[in-house]
Amino acid sequence: MREWESQAHVRWYCRYHVVFIPKYRKKAIFGRLRKEIGGVFRELCEQFGLELVEGHALPDHVHMCLSIPPKFSVANAIGKLKGKSAILIHRRFLGKTKNLTGYHFWARGYCVSSVGLNEDKVREYIRNQEDHELRQIQLPLQGLDVKPTK
Repeated sequence: MREWESQAHVRWYCRYHVVFIPKYRKKAIFGRLRKEIGGVFRELCEQFGLELVEGHALPDHVHMCLSIPPKFSVANAIGKLKGKSAILIHRRFLGKTKNLTGYHFWARGYCVSSVGLNEDKVREYIRNQEDHELRQIQLPLQGLDVKPTK
């Protein structure tokens, strides 16, 4: 059963699948940052009144399933998450302490879709995204008949 939430005059269940990428789709999420980026997003979601239901960081993009209350627009919530997480990433992991003007981490856009009643499938997709990408890379290689040269 779905856990509906409520506010003063509304009962709601709003979940969104969100994907965003680092600037220029660089493979910038690795090492210590990849291990700790989930904590950064959980901290920010708690600050903003959002819930991070599921998430997975890959070297060149981040998948998340977010619960966003109807009092916030999706664009506003994602904008806050991307903006504040970029500041925290620069401060904690990239060694920048002052004057972060002009520094970027995330690209301008994002991809979002409402989860609806398929939440379990979306959450499974987010969990297994890395395996899925590895299989997609290996498929073209399996079709090649390359014989070793002497």
